[in-house]
Order: sequence, then structure tokens, then C-alpha cells
Amino acid sequence: MANSNRAAALSHVGKIRSNNQDSGYAGHGLFVVADGMGGHAGGDVASAIAVNRIREADTEYASATEAEFALQSALIAANSLLAETVFEHPELTGMGTTVSAMIRVGDQIALAHIGDSRIYLYRDGELKQVSTDHTFVQRLVDSGRITEEEAMVHPRRSVLMRVLGDVDASPEIDTWVLDTKPGDRWLICSDGLSGVVKNDELQAALATRDAPKQVAEKLLKQSLDAGAPDNVTVVILDIADVTPGDVVKDPVTVGSAAAPLQFGEPKPATRASRLPTLRLHPVRPSSGPTHFEPQSEDYLDELIEEDARRARRRRVTWMVGLVVLVLAIVAAAFIGYQWTQSRYFVGASSAGKVAIFQGVQQDLGPISLSHVYEETPVVVNDLPAYDKQLVKQTINADDLTAARSIVEQLSDAVKQ
Repeated sequence: MANSNRAAALSHVGKIRSNNQDSGYAGHGLFVVADGMGGHAGGDVASAIAVNRIREADTEYASATEAEFALQSALIAANSLLAETVFEHPELTGMGTTVSAMIRVGDQIALAHIGDSRIYLYRDGELKQVSTDHTFVQRLVDSGRITEEEAMVHPRRSVLMRVLGDVDASPEIDTWVLDTKPGDRWLICSDGLSGVVKNDELQAALATRDAPKQVAEKLLKQSLDAGAPDNVTVVILDIADVTPGDVVKDPVTVGSAAAPLQFGEPKPATRASRLPTLRLHPVRPSSGPTHFEPQSEDYLDELIEEDARRARRRRVTWMVGLVVLVLAIVAAAFIGYQWTQSRYFVGASSAGKVAIFQGVQQDLGPISLSHVYEETPVVVNDLPAYDKQLVKQTINADDLTAARSIVEQLSDAVKQ
């Protein structure tokens, strides 16, 4: 099957960030998204260096396996470039980037992935995430400690376990080959989209018959409507037998990789001291997600313990809230019952006599809200027909004195 690709790529700074640290690429057969980190001075540089190096792999391959190896080699080469850049520019220490990439070779797709950008496949009405997030919360999800829904709002959801950067000379990169077929729609995106727009909304957008560019614009709008706290980058690839439109003729580069790299002149080869345990983006708005990269087991143990403490606090909070709610319900029921016992009415007792009842003429299921307060010697059947009917239907009284006055009137009616 000859390659017929309908594709689109776009990137947006979002509503919070001051610069775009994402990069994206849609080429003849190669498609990439990179989400940079390292603050204002490094994130854009990291993703741009990675995408600029990886897009050199946009060429023809004899097999998907060959393309898979080329992708892995390109990511490792990009990792080396990032390390060299930090060596020459120590002020960029700590920068890194996620990368999610794929190359189409005939009816197969070669994929490479590291970090928390995502690769999705929409096929036959179903959306599937084919990449696995290299994040701390994903480990918690995999171990069954939290749910996918909890992971979406977890305060450590952006703690990354693996990225490209000056951290590891041989980073562990996920690579694999999948079959594809006409009608498939592939989506690669940064967490500026997947972390904001829910899966059912992603699926609904991808399910349309719109062209890739229109779908990408729709997904971007959904992220912007939800606040877009991070940069948003979207690359969409449609697998088609023919080329009805949006066929990739010229490669498209978006985000920071689309602009010239801008950073200072190389400094003497003296490395800045590296943080021993983690990487933190120094310039990130506090309202947006922050990426870390742990480099020691002690740090991971600390995160796990912190998560356990958070879970315990959450359980205590739920228990306290439940107790408060129960007490509030009991208090409301008690106050309500006390109010009912301040009311009186005149009616017929079970013995057929006129009686004064305390409470109201209602029941809560099996619970009666009234009882006989005082039974009189007046027999209901001795009353005139009209008064008898009133008593059977009950007669409300403002208070106990008023109820006794009603009873006296009924007694007088009997005597007459």
C-alpha cells in the first residue's frame, strides 16, 4: 500500500505561558511532538533541538523495523545534542524534553516515545492511548494505588520519570511497531491537550469526518476554552488510500522549532553544579503544571511517602466530613421534630373519642409525627353530623389552650 498521508500540525502558547516550549513536526512520513521543560530559558531550546535533529529521520525506509531503529537512534542523538548544549551553556542546565514520534512505512507505523506527551489511535469508533506516560502518577495508576480520574488532578501529575536531556547518556526509550489501515486517525499531542481535554471529548473530535487541520483546530479550541494552562501542540495523521486533501506535500514545523534558536554565546566548558535529586523548571507560572525529573531512589521514596500521607489525609478529611454531615442531619431532624411537638390538633382517637393530639398530621414512613396528648369523654359518634366530619378530618389548633377550647365547644354541641 502506497503511503497517502493526510496530516496537520499546530502549536499554541496557551493562556498562561509567556512562551511556547512545545515543538511539532508533520513531514512526509515522520510525525513528532516534543514538550520542553527547563523554564523560560531552556524548555523551548530543548524541544527545538530535539525536533530539529529527529526530523532528519524523515526519509524512506525499507521496513517499519528499520524506521523504528532510525527513530531510536534519532532520539538518542537528540539527547546527546541536548547534553552538549548544556555543556556549552551551563545556564541551560536542567532543560529537557519529552518526545513522541512515529514514522509510517506502508501499512505499519514505527513509534518512539519518552515522557508524558501522548500518542493516540482512533480506529472503528474507538480511541486508544498507545503510548504509556513515563510519570510518577502513571506508576501509581499501574500499581492500582490511584485511578485514572485521580491521576488527572494529582498534584504530582507532572513528575516525569524519563525525558531527553543532560541527565542520562542512554535514556530508556519506548519503541515498537504497529499495523495501521485506511480509516485510522493518529493523534500526537503534548499534555497541554491531554491534561485538559477529556478522553470522550478527544474521541468526539477525532470521530468527525473533518480534515486533520480542522480537527486539530477544534481540539486546540477545546483546550483554550478549558483555560489552556500549558502550551498545546497537536499533530494529526489520517491513513488514506487516496489523497483527497491535506496531503503532506511540504513538511510543517510548529512551535519553538519553527523559529531560530536563541540563546547566548557558548561559555567556557565548566559545568554548573547539578541538583543531586531532581530537576525543577525554575520559571513556571505557579498556576500551571511543573515538570520534575527525579534522579535518585531517595527522591522517589519521598514522593511515594508523600502520596501515602496525602491519601491518609484524604481519608481523614472524608471521615470528618461524613461525621459532620451525619451530625448536621441528626441536628436538623431533632430541631424539626421539636417543632412538630409544638403543634396540636383535635381528632378521633382509636377508641372513637374526641382527643387532643400533639404533633402534626403527617408520618415519615413508619414514624408517626403525632400522638394522643389528652383523650376526652366525648364520643365522636354522638356529635352532630357536621362536627363529626370535622373531627374525623382533624381540626388544627394554634396551641394547647386553643385545642381544649375546641373540645369544650364540641362537648357543648353534644349536650344540645
